[in-house]
Amino acid sequence: MASAATAQVYIYKGTGKNGNKIKGEMTGTNPALIKAQLRKQGIITKSVRKKPKDLFGGSKPVNAADIAIFSRQMATMMKAGVPLVQAFEIVEEGADKDSLKKLIAQLREDVAAGNSFASALRKHPKHFDSLFCALIEAGENSGSLDTLLDRVATYKEKSEQLKRKIKKAMTYPIAVICVAIIVTAILLIKVVPVFADVFSSFGAGLPAFTLFVVALSDFAQTWWFVVLVGLIAIGYAFQQAKLRSKKFADGLDKVLLKLPAVGPIIHNAVIARYSRTLATTFAAGVPLVEALGSVAGAAGNAVYRDAILQVQADVTTGITVHAALKNTNMFPTMLLQLTSIGEEAGSLDDMMEKAAEHYEEAVDNSVDNLTALLEPMIMSVLGVLIGGLVIAMYLPIFQLGNVVG
Repeated sequence: MASAATAQVYIYKGTGKNGNKIKGEMTGTNPALIKAQLRKQGIITKSVRKKPKDLFGGSKPVNAADIAIFSRQMATMMKAGVPLVQAFEIVEEGADKDSLKKLIAQLREDVAAGNSFASALRKHPKHFDSLFCALIEAGENSGSLDTLLDRVATYKEKSEQLKRKIKKAMTYPIAVICVAIIVTAILLIKVVPVFADVFSSFGAGLPAFTLFVVALSDFAQTWWFVVLVGLIAIGYAFQQAKLRSKKFADGLDKVLLKLPAVGPIIHNAVIARYSRTLATTFAAGVPLVEALGSVAGAAGNAVYRDAILQVQADVTTGITVHAALKNTNMFPTMLLQLTSIGEEAGSLDDMMEKAAEHYEEAVDNSVDNLTALLEPMIMSVLGVLIGGLVIAMYLPIFQLGNVVG
């Protein structure tokens, strides 16, 4: 365990079997081990040194997308018949991030020391949740690790694809609103005061709209820093409240479900995630009650998490999944019908797979529709906001022209 904690990335230079120069990176605990590994590959090393840390903050942290890619690469290696430890080495060598290389190196060393793949994963709960570990453990116990890895990889890829679709719907309007706020602030702080100085020499009364904008500009010039700090503080407080207060986070989930355009997208996304997770766990041989517990944890919304936990409790008493889902009054008719067919035919995993595909496509369509709807609305808001400031500044000039005329 100590050696795993000191694994670092080394840069090496050497010559290959044909005398050609070779350089690259490898993760290990010390230079001697790196040289020994390279010697096995037929590489004569000339120098091995620690990779220097990035001047601007070091390696980027491992994220969910990296874990999805790692899962697919491991699944591919195992399908090809590559031994597990060697598969780790190959994937580690091709990793882009130093943090990911280090994580894979720790997994490889744990497995090489005789630990199971699942137990090695459980030492890193930040990157591998209980569902991931349970599926890998099921694969190891049943001797079908390659098949389960493929299922896990597909599950992670679909989950990330679903997240990207939802982010796609939110990113564009948020980016445009931020740009609009910045442009408006610049106009109020830098441009409007210039016009105000010109207007002061007119010696005539200004239109009410212009006076309002000038007053807004004075406020922005005086209090812009306080407003900025206040917004940052509100954002930080909101984030902390969401992380620390379960009641606040649960209440936020309820509110999001009731929003006009965003609510249906979140609803379909949760149903898709429920179907995909249940299909993956049930097909892996995980008992239904235990699978429902994993599904509740992966729901991504407190309202549906509680509903799925209620379904789990009902199923424990002997009620069918279809009846338990129906009792919650929260799941769509199509999912209920597919669940009923799957239970009767003994193919619940296949039916849930079909449901997941249907609702993932529904999310995709909803995101496209929302984006198409938001574009003209955002352009209208920008036009009114920026155009209003411009009109307010030119109104006195128009009036002065009329008086002179």
